[in-house]
Amino acid sequence: MKYQCTSHLAAVALIAWLSLTGNSIAAGNESSGAAANAASQDALDAAGERIRQTGAQIKADIEAMREARRQRAALEAKQEAERRKEAERAREQAKKDAAQLAAAKEARQRVSVEAALGQAKKEAEERAAKAERERQAAIEAQRALEEKLAKEVAAKQKVLKESGDNKLGQEIDFGVDI
Repeated sequence: MKYQCTSHLAAVALIAWLSLTGNSIAAGNESSGAAANAASQDALDAAGERIRQTGAQIKADIEAMREARRQRAALEAKQEAERRKEAERAREQAKKDAAQLAAAKEARQRVSVEAALGQAKKEAEERAAKAERERQAAIEAQRALEEKLAKEVAAKQKVLKESGDNKLGQEIDFGVDI
C-alpha cells in the first residue's frame, strides 16, 4: 500500500514540477520567440504524455500486483483446504486401521478362546473316557474276583459235600451272603 501512495505522490509531484518549470521556461523564453515557445510546448506535451503513460503503467502494475496477490491468496486457501482434507483422510484411515486391528485382535482372541475351550472339552472328554474305562476295568476286576471267589466257595462246598463231614460251623455259606 505504501508503494501505491508513494508512486502516486511522485507522479503528482513530477507533473506539478514540470508544469511550474514549463510555465517559468515559457515565461522566460517569450523573448526568444514563438519557435522556442512552440518547441517548449511540444516538449511539455511530450513530457505530460510520458507522465500520463507512466501513471497508467503504474496503475496497471498496481492492478496486476493486486490480482497476483488475490491469486496467491486463493492458491494458499486452496492448498490449505487440500491439506485439511488430506489430514482428515489420514485421521479417517487411522480410525479404520485401528478398528480393523481391534477386530483382528478380537478375532484372534476369540479363536484362541475357542481353541482353548475345545482343548479343555477334549481333555475333559478324555478324562471322562479314562475314568469310565477305569470304572469298567474295576467292575470287570470286581466281577472276576467275585467269580473267582464264587468258584472257590463252590469248590469248597463241593469238597465238603463230598467229604460228608458237615460239622457245625464248617459251612462256608452259613450266615454269609456272597
